[in-house]
Amino acid sequence: MKTNRRQAGQMMMSAIALAALGLSTAQAADTIKVGVLHSLSGTMAISESVLKDTVLMAIDDVNAHGGVLGKKLEPVVVDPASNWPLFAEKARQLISTDHVVVTFGCWTSVSRKSVLPVFEELNSLLFYPVQYEGEELSKNVFYTGAAPNQQAIPAVEYLMSKDGGSARRFVLLGTDYVYPRTTNKILRAFLHSKGVKDADIMEEYTPFGHSDYQSIIANIKKFASQGKKTAVISTINGDSNVPFYKEMGNQGLKATDVPVMAFSVGEQELRGVDTKPLVGHLAAWNYFMSIKNPTNAAFIAKWTAYAKAHNIPGDKDHPLTNDPMEATWIGVHMWAQAANKAKSTDTDKVIAAMAGQKFNAPSGIVSMMDMKNHHLHKSVFIGEVRADGQFNVVWKTPGPIKAQPWSPYIPEDKGKPDEPVKK
Repeated sequence: MKTNRRQAGQMMMSAIALAALGLSTAQAADTIKVGVLHSLSGTMAISESVLKDTVLMAIDDVNAHGGVLGKKLEPVVVDPASNWPLFAEKARQLISTDHVVVTFGCWTSVSRKSVLPVFEELNSLLFYPVQYEGEELSKNVFYTGAAPNQQAIPAVEYLMSKDGGSARRFVLLGTDYVYPRTTNKILRAFLHSKGVKDADIMEEYTPFGHSDYQSIIANIKKFASQGKKTAVISTINGDSNVPFYKEMGNQGLKATDVPVMAFSVGEQELRGVDTKPLVGHLAAWNYFMSIKNPTNAAFIAKWTAYAKAHNIPGDKDHPLTNDPMEATWIGVHMWAQAANKAKSTDTDKVIAAMAGQKFNAPSGIVSMMDMKNHHLHKSVFIGEVRADGQFNVVWKTPGPIKAQPWSPYIPEDKGKPDEPVKK
């Protein structure tokens, strides 16, 4: 018993000493543990599985360049299986049981909303790599995907322009959860500000995993036949995109008739679709694989080699990169830079060091973390689907745009703080 008490006392003194140095127990070990929280099964696996591998590739890259604080990063991978409550359970497991110092993960906003109270309660960090609806700021989250003014608003402005086809009627079609509904609330208010009446807006939602789009496409064709140029704004997420685009092709709805502007469809989602009938349909992102610059060429080459070496299904023979992969790559590297700058993996010290962090992004810009609002400054690109499933960039912003997490088109957002409230 005396020995056990002595050991317990020594462990307590060690913990106190580590706390004084700003070190976590995870950091004090031979490696520093980081969490990977992406769906590897279920309806969102089509989009999220590759992000797990991107995190692992980024960790390998950080480790090859000296790691963090002289130690190797050790990934802890869990599968929340497209189950939103399970995301919260897995987040708590990562932080409290596995003792990770940061987590990279989530795709849907409902999964992010599920885990947010856990990260805030336990004062841990989440890096979230996907475009979202805004209307949120948290001390414990860094948003490396786009806010609405960095994707949705510019995309609709493009559709309304002469170059984009001068659309005047809009179909807001999405999966039934918080991101599509909130984004469409913002877009409806934006369209109203441009003189578009409710009679010229069709809004419809389908559940996760929905596969029968026959009647919906027929209704879109009918809505589009009433005189004004019509465009579809798609916030469909996950594997439902495959039957949606297939039905578009089956019913002969071409981009010249009714262009689709997708916010959640990139190179990976089009992998299982015959893209020849979809040529000319659009997507708005902050990165496309087809962008030509040396940084992107190096990123693609690194992913190609990684996918082949790790025998990743699909990508080992036909490697594809996309926007959330780029955002994930940036997030892992920025966190590593911040931890090295802070000389600690302590949450609050890393948060302070994240302000103003910069990274040469594959999109061709120097991506910067805003000093206040935990969002990246991002350029916006509009891409047209090609027959090979890639995108031709047809429009882009002159430079990076600062995120507006609180939309100026929603009256209740006025006066909200532009930085997270520190708790």
